[in-house]
Amino acid sequence: MTTYTDDTEIDDLVASFLSGSLPKAEWTHVAHFAVALWLLRHRPECAEPGIMRSLIRAYNTATGTANTSSSGYHETITIASMRTAKSFLETHPPNTPLLCVLDALMAGPSGRSDWLLTYWNQETLFSPDARSRWVEPDKAALPI
Repeated sequence: MTTYTDDTEIDDLVASFLSGSLPKAEWTHVAHFAVALWLLRHRPECAEPGIMRSLIRAYNTATGTANTSSSGYHETITIASMRTAKSFLETHPPNTPLLCVLDALMAGPSGRSDWLLTYWNQETLFSPDARSRWVEPDKAALPI
């Protein structure tokens, strides 16, 4: 179960993220996926890698997080997360409340903050190369 109680709270979260006013402490693992699912459903054009990159970098800048080779935006994590969110969203009817989709996603393997280490070695995933561009998994293929 997530910390959100209905889709209106997710709407508010996304509005705060997009405006750069979401407190950094609220930009959690669950919030990342809530924003991803909302964008995929309501603004799919914003879920494209180039636009997601811009949105996340802008949010990071607004909250004082530098986008460098060791902090801030991470291309490989973003693309893997968006692919996972999209695949998961597609398994639910379009009228399913987004909160239900998010709760189900968080109840599975992707709900763990270290879920990507199933597919990438830590050294690979957290390298400057993986932060700046898509790097293929080096342990196991993503199931999507």
